[in-house]
Amino acid sequence: MDTEVPEEFWQGIDQFNRGEFYACHDTLEAIWIEAPTFEKKFYQGILQIAVGLYHLGNHNWRGAVILLGEGLNRLREYHPEYGGINVEQLIDDASEFLSQVQSVGVARVSQIILVHPPQPESEDQIFLRPPIIQKR
Repeated sequence: MDTEVPEEFWQGIDQFNRGEFYACHDTLEAIWIEAPTFEKKFYQGILQIAVGLYHLGNHNWRGAVILLGEGLNRLREYHPEYGGINVEQLIDDASEFLSQVQSVGVARVSQIILVHPPQPESEDQIFLRPPIIQKR
């Protein structure tokens, strides 16, 4: 199943892929509010992953883990693709990322640095590459 998405959606996806997670949240939230019922969970899923990544950038491990997980759960009914994006790939990449964050744990969250592309770990820093949303 696929759907037409507003042009602003692509702005939100570009913001997400540039690591501008709070801006992505604002952009997608405006779309989510006006979306038909079935589409709401799609936008909310991406929005929650973005907010989870934003929380992680602020060293809020608990908020990041909760929102990443909730976002993933909301997107599951839209795979393999929906709205012009590869939802299956986003779910796979975000799930792997969530596992990495959970492995790091709350005690070391301040050592996490979000980067594109990943860097080698050092003793006091953990470099993680956030997921990228791939267009279809």
